[in-house]
Amino acid sequence: MCAKELTNNDSLSIKSWAEDDRPREKFMAKGRSALSDAELIAILIGSGNKNESAVELSKKILSSVGNNLNRLGQLSLNDLMKFKGIGEAKAISIFSALELGRRRKTLGDDKTVKIESSITAFEALYPYLADLDHEQFYTMLLNRSNKVIDIVKISQGGVSGTVADSKLIFKSAVEKLASGIILAHNHPSGNLSPSQADITLTRKLQEAGKLLDISVLDHIIIANNEYFSFADQGMI
Repeated sequence: MCAKELTNNDSLSIKSWAEDDRPREKFMAKGRSALSDAELIAILIGSGNKNESAVELSKKILSSVGNNLNRLGQLSLNDLMKFKGIGEAKAISIFSALELGRRRKTLGDDKTVKIESSITAFEALYPYLADLDHEQFYTMLLNRSNKVIDIVKISQGGVSGTVADSKLIFKSAVEKLASGIILAHNHPSGNLSPSQADITLTRKLQEAGKLLDISVLDHIIIANNEYFSFADQGMI
């Protein structure tokens, strides 16, 4: 009787790899920081397809977005499910892990941060506006020491815009006794330049803030990993 031939699936099974090459075993032996992004995703999806191991499939997925986890988070479920071996359940697992990471950032120390520049404002706001395929508008509420009181979502819209109601913006600021606010929204298109509507809204809110003794200190536009600051550009 001939020995059983090794099938293609067997050769690609993680269990058949050397122990140091198995993501789960590597995690246990060396810690999570020792794993590559592809290996971490491979743990999430558990298996690949008949031609690729979980790690190989994960590498292909990451390669499609330039090995950029932020760009991976911007894909849709359907985008991920185009990869052979990635069904709905696996795609949801990947996005769930990315969303947990995003939420973890929002639970940091941003509520006690002192805003001293556009960079610190961007760093506090980025977790709220990263990886979105539609526009959202937030206000950061500050006390007299420029420490963050709260970060409040005002509205969300479509790919090309969202409506920011000045009454809602100042309602939250007045209720929480804010002395200053920073406006923020994202541009899913990746274009950092403010639109004429952005400029008009900012000026309108500046004037309204003067009547309420609430300073509009900046307006931050976030696109991908970059930002545009009205204050830095002398537009506020």
